[in-house]
Amino acid sequence: MQTSQIDFAAFGTEHLGAAVHLSRQAGWPHRPEDWQMALALSEGVVAIENDRVVGTVLVTPYRQDCATINMVIVDETMRGRGLGRKLMHAAMELAGDRPLRLVATAEGLPLYEKLGFRPTGRILQHQGTATAIAAPMATSAAARSDFAAVAELDRQAFGADRAGLIAYLAKVGEFAVVRRNGRVTGFAALRTFGRGEVIGPVIAGTLEDAKALVAHFIALRPGVFLRVDTTAAAGLSDWLAEQGFAHVGGGIAMMKPSIPGADSDATIFALANQALG
Repeated sequence: MQTSQIDFAAFGTEHLGAAVHLSRQAGWPHRPEDWQMALALSEGVVAIENDRVVGTVLVTPYRQDCATINMVIVDETMRGRGLGRKLMHAAMELAGDRPLRLVATAEGLPLYEKLGFRPTGRILQHQGTATAIAAPMATSAAARSDFAAVAELDRQAFGADRAGLIAYLAKVGEFAVVRRNGRVTGFAALRTFGRGEVIGPVIAGTLEDAKALVAHFIALRPGVFLRVDTTAAAGLSDWLAEQGFAHVGGGIAMMKPSIPGADSDATIFALANQALG
């Protein structure tokens, strides 16, 4: 039996339409604009068979500190042929010697474990339509002068320099902050994503501040479909469910190699999304 040739190429803007098709096939909510953002922050590889894109992977580097591997999708007609493994090897080559992070689906988990990734926690996806609530007193919209402090707080909590991500989010979304003694001690971002809008990242010193930051955007968006990707360890999940945001899925956070957590008083209560960490 004759088998077709699969070629690999650098992921370019000309592949975005095919990538949107693959993510829809997988049941993911990503719009063309969401793929454009991911690609703008990343490098990637596509697998091509007979001029058709049948697989994707992106690598989002945070300087030399680490990289996330994301948007690993294999066309449903191509599964079981080792294409996912080949895409992951291409991604790891792009990442170089950076420590790696990803969020695994149940389907991808066995492959990632074979490639040396180790679980570090559970990601819980919550979503729903925002109800009208009172705006919290503890938060305010971020000012332009806050963004250096926001980026530094993010670096401390995440353990890597994501200034490029923060700058991109500032262009396409909104930020809220919590201040203590005149200093930014927590922040949250909101941007359009998928079926509605996503709140994240959310980084704060306490659970109560994290709730206030999320509530800040719920109060601004009554009737809007919102999503929050939190961690099981953060303790925010039950409160989100109480606000009407159901737990609908998630994944397993993984690293390669396993590295110590960030040394910071701030905690990551929500991700930018599962792709970007």
